[in-house]
Amino acid sequence: MPVAVLDVVGLTPRALAHMPHLRSVAERGFTARLDTVLPAVTCSVQSTFLTGLMPAEHGIVGNGWYDRDTGEVAFWRQHHRLVGGEKVWQTARRTDPALTVANICWWYAMGADVDITVTPRPVYHYDGRKSPDCYTRPPELRDTLTAELGRFPLFDYWGPKAGIASSQWIIDATRRVLDDHRPDLTLAYIPHLDYDLQRHGPDSPQAHAAARTLDTALAPLLDTLHERGTTTVVLSEYGITRVERPVDINRALRREGLLHVFTQQGMEYLDPWTSRAFATPDHQLAHVYVADPADLERVRGALLRIDGVEDVLDRTQQAEHGLDHPRGGELVAVARADSWFTYYYWLDDERSPDFARGVEIHRKPGYDPAELFFDPGDPLVMARAAMSLAKLKLGIRDAMDVVPTDPACVRGSHGRLPDTADDAPVLLCSAPEHGRERIHATEVKQLILDCLAQGAG
Repeated sequence: MPVAVLDVVGLTPRALAHMPHLRSVAERGFTARLDTVLPAVTCSVQSTFLTGLMPAEHGIVGNGWYDRDTGEVAFWRQHHRLVGGEKVWQTARRTDPALTVANICWWYAMGADVDITVTPRPVYHYDGRKSPDCYTRPPELRDTLTAELGRFPLFDYWGPKAGIASSQWIIDATRRVLDDHRPDLTLAYIPHLDYDLQRHGPDSPQAHAAARTLDTALAPLLDTLHERGTTTVVLSEYGITRVERPVDINRALRREGLLHVFTQQGMEYLDPWTSRAFATPDHQLAHVYVADPADLERVRGALLRIDGVEDVLDRTQQAEHGLDHPRGGELVAVARADSWFTYYYWLDDERSPDFARGVEIHRKPGYDPAELFFDPGDPLVMARAAMSLAKLKLGIRDAMDVVPTDPACVRGSHGRLPDTADDAPVLLCSAPEHGRERIHATEVKQLILDCLAQGAG
């Protein structure tokens, strides 16, 4: 009896109300409130699910952080070795060395000791172009999936066009892996709810439509899992809550004389090497790196004066949340429930870096949800985007500068601990014998092991 774990991002009781096919999993088994970790963001929570450890132990303190060894802010890295601790399949293989595992688009997949890997991996051409593609193990699986499903739809996975096409591709790839390889443990990451809930808010008509659309797309996969007697676990890393206020935390630090920039060709770039303090914003949480311990109180005071900041955690307080790790900032800022942190550090849009108006997740020193939008202030934005895509298909390099630098359009965010059950992530399981009303993210690993053990029994 195999086990499948579907990470349906942004799944909460509010979204589940519009998803009857997903609810059928719980009707056969149970539903539990899932208590997440701080920060409630993809990389941190997925790593907790797989290891049973808090971020202080597995080291994934966010979707990115400042690497003090290289002097670079690094977001959305992919190497599995970044995650400390024993993973669920490693623990299971101590009992069953023959256990087979498939990872379909969960994070930190590169180099993981699993049998099947499918993960987005663009082709980075030497001239700067980026072409959609994926990385697989075994390598020939990439050709099989591409021939049947087309290239991985990278521009539908993130960016202004992000939508159901990427989740549909992942669902179809998961079904193909299940058919051809029959893994004992399958992990699949389904991101669709992330998009319109951040764009329009979790209570919007667009959010409800996104839930219905995803539920329809998931139905064939759920039916397959049920027919094969697979124990199905559906969970989410976080719930998305409505926000109204972007908080320019780095601009505030710059105005205090703490954050420094350097200029090239009229564009300003964050200078982490000489800054006394700067932040790596990540939704509703920001690690703040303070070079000189003597500045800690000054920086803390500056942060608390920012409208939209609810709390600032020092190392002792971070330890109380299981977040104190050398990769993290000396201070951690937490936004109020209706607020979120931008990464912006320039004070004049005319001096913003060229990547500010593009989808550039690896160069921006923080998370940028404005990448989900075409600039509403540019009447020619759609025409320019179409021209850029046409050039890309012809192999011509072109900058797609279509993203707004006014973040007022963002209506959903996450990262802080949820205030209510309606805003909390949820876990569904088709095996009623493991039922409970509440489960902590650190307990998910053991739940998966219990499901695998039952199947073996």
